[in-house]
Amino acid sequence: MGRAEGIGSVAARFCSVCKTRFLILTAATLVALCSVFANAQQTVVLVGAGSTVPLPLYKRWSLDYNQHNPRARLEYLALGTSEGINEVSTGKTDFGAGEAPLGSREMAEKGMIQIPIALIGIVPIYNLPGIHGELHFSGEVLAGIFLGEIKSWNAAQITKLNPGIDLPSLPIKVFYRPAGKGSNYVLTEFLSKTNAGFRARVGVSASPHWPVGEAAERSSDIADKVSGEAGAIGYVELQYAAERKIPFGAVQNPAGHFVRATSESLAAACKAVEAPRWENLGASLTNAGGADSYPITSFTWLYARANPAEPDRTLALAEMLNWMIGEGQQSVAQEGYARLPQPLADAAKGKIQSLR
Repeated sequence: MGRAEGIGSVAARFCSVCKTRFLILTAATLVALCSVFANAQQTVVLVGAGSTVPLPLYKRWSLDYNQHNPRARLEYLALGTSEGINEVSTGKTDFGAGEAPLGSREMAEKGMIQIPIALIGIVPIYNLPGIHGELHFSGEVLAGIFLGEIKSWNAAQITKLNPGIDLPSLPIKVFYRPAGKGSNYVLTEFLSKTNAGFRARVGVSASPHWPVGEAAERSSDIADKVSGEAGAIGYVELQYAAERKIPFGAVQNPAGHFVRATSESLAAACKAVEAPRWENLGASLTNAGGADSYPITSFTWLYARANPAEPDRTLALAEMLNWMIGEGQQSVAQEGYARLPQPLADAAKGKIQSLR
């Protein structure tokens, strides 16, 4: 049975009085709601859950897509990448979203696919009163900070990368994301590629064990915490830093260049990995080659089941995905993310056919 018009508003009122952990609407709950609100003219409500990294984009798409197709609605719950993968793999949602590539178990055993929908950049944000110049970071230095080995802002490793900037002897206060987050995966992948000590002690994970620091639940929370404490450092998607006007650093890429995250530098990283074949929809984009590539770049993916139980809903999801990869890419740029290069978008549309 499809989800009827009005479920989203009812769910929103319900969720507003619940704790965050109880935000998920299970498939059984949605079916029960359908029995109450179903009528002859139903609207398909496609429910997704996942990362907070693309949350502003999904909010925008929920409005834009309903205008494009009044017979379909999009509801998105920001719970984290790992949670999003779990929800869609168990059939509780129509799709998941996040920044960690699917493993062989999800793809082989559960028949899931991943479709890149945008390019994102994870940026190191900081709060240093009186410092107005853009700071430079390397993978080695960021790893040292997040391992707790570099403890002060005027440490020799940082000052060496930032000649001419009078860095204070302020203690570094680290903020990080808790378990299950896509931004954790992207950052730890980059740090593991650039620092052997980090790779050995922490490794690549959406749920790393951070040796130092304090957790911040959502992307917006970590932005708030860094903004509110002098000497703080954290990491968020570029869009969150730009919208809140939080200083963020340029990061050294394999070519030795310090590159600031922009739509152009994210696209350069994607091109360095994907061109000329443009077919690896699950590729790692961190520490990509090329003079202009931003090194902490990633896809944000939409995860779906290739053989779900409801063909009508599958068709609706495929139609929405084709819109996201096509006309919806205008919203990607407008919301501060980087759109997919056209050859990759074309490849993604081919992969969507496997849902039909």
